[in-house]
Amino acid sequence: MDVRPGDVLEMKKQHPCGEKRFSVLRSGADFKLKCLNCGREVMVPRVKAEKNIKKIIREDSNA
Repeated sequence: MDVRPGDVLEMKKQHPCGEKRFSVLRSGADFKLKCLNCGREVMVPRVKAEKNIKKIIREDSNA
């Protein structure tokens, strides 16, 4: 799955604060995600995160 820093991920499950959208700060074997509601940063293994991704929102300036 092609996930890049700067993408916004809409997840199937929500964060405890109620938000389902997370910004990608770092990608690799783990993803560093930032909740768009409360600002908390979490590290999630790539395998677990990819199972929970519902939609990738990408801001392409070339499109």
